[in-house]
Amino acid sequence: MVELNLQHFARAAPIPAQDRKPLGACLIDRGLITRLQLDEALFLQSWQQAPLGEILVAEDWVTRQDILCALSEQTGLQIADLNSSPPPLELCQFKPVEFWLKHNVIPWRRLGPILLVATARPDLFPAVRSGFEDAGYTVMPVLAVADQIDNTIARIYASPLAQSAETRVELDQSCRSWTPKSRIGPALALTGLTGLFAAFPMTGLTVLVAAAVISLVLFLCLRLAGLLAFVWHSVKHRPKANPAAPPQALPCVSIMVPLYKEREIADALIHRLQRLTYPKALLDIILVLEEADEVTRATLAQVALPSWIRTVEVPELNGLTTKPRAMNYALDFCRGDILGVWDAEDAPQPDQIERVVRHFAQADEDVVCLQGVLDYYNPRTNWRSRCFTIEYNSWFRVVLQGVARLGLVVPLGGTTFFFRRDKLLELGGWDAHNVTEDADLGVRLSRAGYRTEMVDTATYEEANFRAWPWVRQRSRWLKGFMVTYLVHMRAPTRLLQDLGLFRFLGVQAFFLGTVGQFLLAPVLWLFWLTSFGLASPLDPILSDAVLAALIGLFLSAEITNIAVGTIAVSARERRFLLPWVPTMPLYFPLGVLAAYKALWELVLDPFFWDKTQHGQASEESLPPA
Repeated sequence: MVELNLQHFARAAPIPAQDRKPLGACLIDRGLITRLQLDEALFLQSWQQAPLGEILVAEDWVTRQDILCALSEQTGLQIADLNSSPPPLELCQFKPVEFWLKHNVIPWRRLGPILLVATARPDLFPAVRSGFEDAGYTVMPVLAVADQIDNTIARIYASPLAQSAETRVELDQSCRSWTPKSRIGPALALTGLTGLFAAFPMTGLTVLVAAAVISLVLFLCLRLAGLLAFVWHSVKHRPKANPAAPPQALPCVSIMVPLYKEREIADALIHRLQRLTYPKALLDIILVLEEADEVTRATLAQVALPSWIRTVEVPELNGLTTKPRAMNYALDFCRGDILGVWDAEDAPQPDQIERVVRHFAQADEDVVCLQGVLDYYNPRTNWRSRCFTIEYNSWFRVVLQGVARLGLVVPLGGTTFFFRRDKLLELGGWDAHNVTEDADLGVRLSRAGYRTEMVDTATYEEANFRAWPWVRQRSRWLKGFMVTYLVHMRAPTRLLQDLGLFRFLGVQAFFLGTVGQFLLAPVLWLFWLTSFGLASPLDPILSDAVLAALIGLFLSAEITNIAVGTIAVSARERRFLLPWVPTMPLYFPLGVLAAYKALWELVLDPFFWDKTQHGQASEESLPPA
């Protein structure tokens, strides 16, 4: 019986292109759409790079199964159900998995010299056929739903794809080579240094004071440079009253949303995504799940996903369950020319993707990444959420804007960044073992000669307003900064050659400044005892001249921080935060605990992902775009 069916598939002659009835006419004849709906879909297709069927499905006028049946009538091709009749494994060995992923096809059956290959896009099948010119087979298409093809590829190639997701980045720019044995040396060095300082306390204290001051100067220089560049650009380049229109034909955009043990966030997430104004036929939203995550899977099972949102499950392998590994796996299944990342709790501005597409259309070819502004939708929850909002606004709305305009390395923010997908594949995606894969990717793209620009759009997140969850989240960030710095400074001369002196110094200022400010903050606290005339261990090493210089340095740093914070929250919808800007010095001391937690984990468990729990705060009204 199977043989008869295969003979039927093989004998089915495709209808020549010139004799085919238009797809819209097939759907009208079947009574699935009206003439008015077809006219509207054809108008939308005139400025969207999307198949007619995708537009009709996105408008909820037909289902994908309806389109498949109409395509079968139009082309004369048969439909294969890959779920009930999966392909044999040996057929998939004809080509590497990269070929099947690139064309979104999979071989289904072989009958003598005829190879039946399942596709959802028969109009693109000539490229598949050309790939088999030397294979000795007559390749013929059969129709299947795109999601069935993806699921079949994922099932057959689960292990190699999962392995590839962990090893995409070149070894010399990854931290995956850090085995427990390789971490013994740094741990002994740290222990020995601690013992040396204990044996010679004054010498050790002098070194620590010098390191603390250097880290403060580095980070102050970075913030000051970013502030001045931001102010200069704001004065010299006023925003245009009528921004340029998006390109004539809009591209498909894929957005990955990694989820892990998200019980509270699913309904709100889908609601926020539905507010997007970008054409749904050109949206490819992928909810990335871990295979063993029953919590999120059960939660999503209760939600009706729109046609333009789908899920990808990441297979388990070696016990590694990090966000970058999950995104590396899902990267192979994305269909857009532009690829972005949002987090589970994100609330992007509705027109965000239009702004991204417009910016990419006008940007230079070496601009491969756009970073949006991150902000918080619950700044009024408590004092910590207010300070967190001030911190984020200071960084993303002021300092990072200036840093990007100066051409320095932009440490990406983990969400709301968008890539030209082909360039992200060229860079090898993310380092699956790095817990701040975003900052690492920002360094790697700069090393490859590419640039990141800031895009004029914002995404609103949930501020971590409870003390211990804040420490856990901050410790993960700081540990990732330590890892990223150590990885790229394995060969400092090569890093200098890749980046050039200016950007190399920017990397030092950001990573050493950020980590040093938290790790060495207790040393600076001792300084304040001396400055207020109290007894301090620093008294023997601080002369009056040094003390005066340090007072000037600390005052300059605080004035700069207050200036940045004031500018950052001066917009009408954030002015209520202005009275809280002077309290920021009281907000950061908890980061010291996070820094030493990060240092401890760096030695014992560098790949541990301390997950932030979302859905703990109510969403306040969002500021206008």
